[in-house]
Amino acid sequence: MQNLVLYRKYRPKTFGEVVGQEHVVQTLTNAISSGTISHAYLFAGQRGSGKTTIARLLAKAINCENRKPASPQGGNGFEPCNECSSCLEITKGQSLDLVEIDAASHTGVDEIRELTEGIKFVPVKSKYKVFILDEAHQLSKGATSALLKTLEEPPSHAVFILATTELHKILPTIISRCQRFDFRKLKLEEIIGRLETLVKKEQCSVDGAALELIALNSGGSIRDAEALLDQVLAFGGKNIEDIKDLLGMVDIKLVSQFIDLLLQKKASPVIEFLNKIIEKGGDPQEFAKSLINYLRYGLILKIGPELSNPIIIGLTKEEKEKLQAQIVSVSEADISRTLKLFMDAENKMKYSPIPQLPLELAIIESLQKEEK
Repeated sequence: MQNLVLYRKYRPKTFGEVVGQEHVVQTLTNAISSGTISHAYLFAGQRGSGKTTIARLLAKAINCENRKPASPQGGNGFEPCNECSSCLEITKGQSLDLVEIDAASHTGVDEIRELTEGIKFVPVKSKYKVFILDEAHQLSKGATSALLKTLEEPPSHAVFILATTELHKILPTIISRCQRFDFRKLKLEEIIGRLETLVKKEQCSVDGAALELIALNSGGSIRDAEALLDQVLAFGGKNIEDIKDLLGMVDIKLVSQFIDLLLQKKASPVIEFLNKIIEKGGDPQEFAKSLINYLRYGLILKIGPELSNPIIIGLTKEEKEKLQAQIVSVSEADISRTLKLFMDAENKMKYSPIPQLPLELAIIESLQKEEK
């Protein structure tokens, strides 16, 4: 267990341990308690939102030999016991009645036909034979047609769980034959809470501000956040400066100084400042991302200061006050226009032979537009 990455080492073993996705957990646990299991489910949502974790928990719960009661007073339970042979085999990835397929590498019609032929056979020892099809949108047209036939008339012992990050690529005929669950992007506080739990379990000490920064850089993915925390613990980082160094993040003070120079409406010192940052080893792509985020915060503050508390996260009180002072004499339209220019520049940097060139052009263009 010591060699496992955090998101595998502490993968939830019960529905109660799942972070977020309350609407999904509530519906599935009600179905398990009442015995109204569907033959097919479709889990849709961004990566790292818990689709595979909940799929495995569902497979474990419906095949558990001794499910825990729903309450101390008794009643039909929904939580897997994690002690019976079925639960232990699924946890270890050794169950013959749980088949996990990565559709990204098994897209062919012959492979799906082989799967559908195997569905006819009854489970080896469990009540249900569960098939988890990850990245289901990557199936070929022929493979999807073969799967569709099986979903129309499945055997009573088979349960399908399709997971996808791109729901729009799934055929409507497939969606109509499944119970669909949309997994939401996790909230910042939910991710931070999960990271705090893992830090305690690992008996480590990491600053709260550092955990917040990790959560901010996870893009709402619990798995990405746990992977970043794993990297931070391996690096030995404990504070926010260590995290910034590890992630290659740009100091917000540099972005603030950049905006100060931009407000002077002279291109030369701004471009010179930008190139000094890059000469010292700064990543122009990371600087562009930090700049875009800073300008977004400025636009939010300009539109409505009351919006800042739930949206502007990661700036200190002093940094927020500095930003407010910078935008006093700038209109919403100018901030919006500048933000769009730097967003376009960040996108063009991927294909530019000189990485900072799109940023330099955006600087010049933003000042020209203001002059007009």
